[in-house]
Amino acid sequence: MLKAFSSGSVGLSGTEAVANGVPAFKRPESRNAGIVLIVMGALFGTLFFAVSYLATRIGVQPDLTETQTVLSLLGRSLVGEGPYFYLLQASTAVILILAANTSFSGFPRLASILANDRFMPRQFAQRGERLAFTAGIVALALLAALLVFLYDGSVTGLIPLYTIGVFVAFSLSQAGMVRRWARMRTRGWLASAAINALGAVVTTVVAVIVAVTKFALGAWLVIAVLPLVVIGLYAIHRHYRYMEDRLMVPLGTVAHLVPTRPRVIVPVSRLDRPALLALSIARGLGGDLAAVHISYDEDGAPGAGSAGPRAWGRTSASTPSFHPIVLSSSRCSSTSTPSTQGDPRRPVVVVLAEFVPRHWWEAILDNQTALLMKLRLFVRPNTVVVDVPFHLADGAADAEA
Repeated sequence: MLKAFSSGSVGLSGTEAVANGVPAFKRPESRNAGIVLIVMGALFGTLFFAVSYLATRIGVQPDLTETQTVLSLLGRSLVGEGPYFYLLQASTAVILILAANTSFSGFPRLASILANDRFMPRQFAQRGERLAFTAGIVALALLAALLVFLYDGSVTGLIPLYTIGVFVAFSLSQAGMVRRWARMRTRGWLASAAINALGAVVTTVVAVIVAVTKFALGAWLVIAVLPLVVIGLYAIHRHYRYMEDRLMVPLGTVAHLVPTRPRVIVPVSRLDRPALLALSIARGLGGDLAAVHISYDEDGAPGAGSAGPRAWGRTSASTPSFHPIVLSSSRCSSTSTPSTQGDPRRPVVVVLAEFVPRHWWEAILDNQTALLMKLRLFVRPNTVVVDVPFHLADGAADAEA
């Protein structure tokens, strides 16, 4: 009896979608949501009892291979395999698609609330280009796809996971409402608190029954994962609190802004248009400017080929507005060259010239040196990276000028 009760209790799920979406209703939101909830409960109960009664009277047995659902077997028994049967199957598919959509509208909103309260990564609180919580939608899609793959799409294996999660959420929300009524103590709060307390007890009993009767069928996974999820949420919250304590400036603090003269470094592989654009921007930043030539072998050292000092001299001589700067070299592929070393308290500004190809597939032919240097310099203390993208259109405009 308890096993049948736990299996049928999943029929109550879905009502939480209305409660979670109350702000989306027209005004008055609570009244309209209450009407929808009553109509939904009436339809739910009618369909649930009708299907249960007919399946029992006709003697429909569940397909253990999960090829056909009980609703499909019942429809085939009542109307045969004519057009009404396929209309029933198509209607069921549409309803299931809409039911799955409630998770993709509810979880991202819940994740955004947790992210705003610093219990989930901040990315879940940001809206995408379509004004939806993209991070939550993508995370839920990946997790759902993983569960379908691990359980081979078995409804028997997936339903216990869903049922426990739903009723644990019901219990927590009902208990939260009891706490809310006790704190607010508005008119009639005792009756409301009693109703929510009864709901919390009932849903907790259902969750325990499902966990016990469906433990071997996959409920153990939820029981094992839930504590880890709670621990992870509190760990994220502690991290954000720690970072906030270290980064925030207390109110009333007098800030002393001390101007500093940074050391500006421009890595140069050869003197081309992107390099000249980066040098021009670096000159405008002020500070001590130095161009660093990084070579990998003897052929790439200064003085060899177009990247050497002779080419530098030709460029600076032919360009009156070009100011001479220091040119150094290092036969090392690392970004931690001697030119970036010195006083650790003195800020270092690294200006990187990055060529932007016309098509995305052309980036495969690039060595991505600027990207690798940005990744290396990002973790270096007291270092600022300025990225100077260069498009071919910019070069064409310079040539015409």
